[in-house]
Amino acid sequence: MFKSKRELVFIVLAGLFITNAVVAELIGSKLIQIGPVFGMGPFIMSIGIIPWPVVFLTTDLINEYYGRSGVRKLSLITASLIAYAFIVLLFAINVPAAVGISTVTDDQFFAVFGQSLWIIVASIIAFLISQLVDVYIFWLLRDKTGGKMIWLRSTGSTIISQLIDTFVVLGIAFWLPGKMTTAVFLNAALTGYTFKLIIAVVLTPMIYVGHRAIEKYLGDEASHEVIKKVAEESLHHKVEE
Repeated sequence: MFKSKRELVFIVLAGLFITNAVVAELIGSKLIQIGPVFGMGPFIMSIGIIPWPVVFLTTDLINEYYGRSGVRKLSLITASLIAYAFIVLLFAINVPAAVGISTVTDDQFFAVFGQSLWIIVASIIAFLISQLVDVYIFWLLRDKTGGKMIWLRSTGSTIISQLIDTFVVLGIAFWLPGKMTTAVFLNAALTGYTFKLIIAVVLTPMIYVGHRAIEKYLGDEASHEVIKKVAEESLHHKVEE
């Protein structure tokens, strides 16, 4: 069915990446409250942030084993699927519910998914920007460290890219339409980014677990050969740019 083990690994990583990204967009309109914590707060953030740690993890692994082009192609595919979800939701919202039969009214349906439309538009923009930044920072740090310190390139690229993603998403989806005051926007953005930052640090060991799992499946020699080839291709790509 699959031409190689490496192809199967990509499909699994891509599946996790796409599923969590799309789910995050669909549930992103719900805001939750955290705290007070240590006498501070309460803090507000979108529940759509919850699935993103998996996206962080898979992005780093795809970067490592499939290079810049792998992440960029997958990011474009994911953005297209998020746009497709937007179109389907827009259609579903405009089809009237069966009165007296449907357990969900038009107003209820719109209250849940109507808000998601703004989230999806904002997320497509923020997602593509943050992914491009993530790829750039990841390979910049990898080139600087000569392939050492996996934690630095993985966590470092996530920290920077998600700062951009968090503020752009909330800014377009909630602040610009006037659904959030500036104070609430800053609260939600800083809370969401702090959460992502903590999760990125906590998930650092999982990067090594993911590396080891792939190495075990592909074989140490084949895995190292793949990483070396991807690094050489990235360097060649950088020279061309």
